[in-house]
Amino acid sequence: MAAAGPAQAHTAAAPADAPPAEFGTDWHDPLTAAPPVERPATRSCELTLAEAQFRDFTPYTGTYTPPADCGTGPWAKVILRLDGKVKGRQFDRLGHLSVGGVEILRTSTPEPSPDGIAWSVEKDVTRYRDTLSRPQPVEMLIGNVVNDVYTGVIDVKATLTFYAAERHSAAPDTPDRVIPLTTPAVTTPRNTERLLAEVYATGSGGGCEEFWYLTVPDAAPYSCKAAGGPHREVRIAVDGQLAGIAAPFPTVWTGGWSNPFLWYVTPAPRAFDVQPVVYDLTPYAALLNDGREHRIEVSVAGVPAGQSGWSTPANLLLWQDGGRAVVTGALTRHEESAPAGSSRWTPATPTARHRLDTEAAHRLTVAGRLDTSHGRVTTTVTRSVHHTSAHTWTDGENQDALTGTWTDEDSVTRGNSTTRTVRTYTMDGETTLDAGDRLRTVISLGDRAETTTLRGGRTVDRTRLDDRYTGDASYTANVPRDQRHAVGTSTEHYQLYGAPTGRGCYDRTVSTAQGTVTVDRRRC
Repeated sequence: MAAAGPAQAHTAAAPADAPPAEFGTDWHDPLTAAPPVERPATRSCELTLAEAQFRDFTPYTGTYTPPADCGTGPWAKVILRLDGKVKGRQFDRLGHLSVGGVEILRTSTPEPSPDGIAWSVEKDVTRYRDTLSRPQPVEMLIGNVVNDVYTGVIDVKATLTFYAAERHSAAPDTPDRVIPLTTPAVTTPRNTERLLAEVYATGSGGGCEEFWYLTVPDAAPYSCKAAGGPHREVRIAVDGQLAGIAAPFPTVWTGGWSNPFLWYVTPAPRAFDVQPVVYDLTPYAALLNDGREHRIEVSVAGVPAGQSGWSTPANLLLWQDGGRAVVTGALTRHEESAPAGSSRWTPATPTARHRLDTEAAHRLTVAGRLDTSHGRVTTTVTRSVHHTSAHTWTDGENQDALTGTWTDEDSVTRGNSTTRTVRTYTMDGETTLDAGDRLRTVISLGDRAETTTLRGGRTVDRTRLDDRYTGDASYTANVPRDQRHAVGTSTEHYQLYGAPTGRGCYDRTVSTAQGTVTVDRRRC
């Protein structure tokens, strides 16, 4: 399953001759170092999917109709593009876009300059071909508040560009059915032979779960509490049985770590394009193929009971066996390690801060067989997650720091083919507030993944992603905006090797200072 294409602002990024001494009332439009979505050289059609100004929590609603000039698919590629602009003063806001109830984009917004900014996000949505092949209702919402203080109206337009499949640009393998998991109850086609679930899991909304990685057990003196500490795990269950586990990505939104000056130009990884957690549920296909209603439920382990803050919209992606009306089989294996985890608080001393050390791990293996029209196929899925972090802070939280690593490894074997993916997410940051109310945040973030495909024991494909962000910004807090004297630098280095680049290699570095682009270097 290919990952969603990363966000990419398309504003030209000509480096400035010399950055200003501090932030002014305007800065460069947001951009990332990530690559744009590759486009095939075929006939294309573009249509507007949604266009709205968001001032409150009223969703945009409309109707989608497939493009008359490019047919109902299959297409070589379908690219979603979101263009936005906002000016004045506004918080970062979370948004979503759905077609036929299927969530195709989860995003957040940059915080604007007084003079106004514009940004864009692109995403490959070819995998939603089933949904896009017929008329559908459209809903989009970027919940916002506009008043005398927060003046920024979020103005967005979403378009789809369809690229026709031709001899040299064939249509890729896409699901035969896409079902939004709007309720846990679901009935799937009886000839399903492959089944994935994708979950757009985000901790957000301004409460403590937006910063879940900083929460501490109840006994420790910190503003964000969680009885079990900061470990979170996104789980999916089929009829009450655990069917998949995953580490959530530690997303930092554009107001994160008390310092929007870090993110004004370059957002943290995935902030504009929230990528779904993907589970292979094929071992459960035989169970689901009985024609009855089943329950598929998503939960986030570690969230305090009754506490809100997580959103987990999900879609089911199904491939059907064209040679059989009913595909039978069985779930043949279910092995789960007991979830292991601990958070140990060490109280502060006259010479040391409070410290919370957390470690957690979990492993799950499921397997199933299916008797398809092309023979018996066995699928085995193994996934393991691991988390370590050290959180230190002072009384009053004027010094607050976290170093954390999350790993999420999965292996899917289907027949003689195995695909292994190792994901590693890292965070190393500290915020300090001195006696003069000068707030400084220094942070580095990492989003890394390596995927290897083996066939008959031999490596046939390998891709590697390494997206690293570093930033250092400071400003005077608790004063009017024009008295903050803010400064800040950032660098994002994005490397991608393998087939997804279209050329085998992509390497770009973007650096900023005080809101201007100082480096925009491409290699490969």
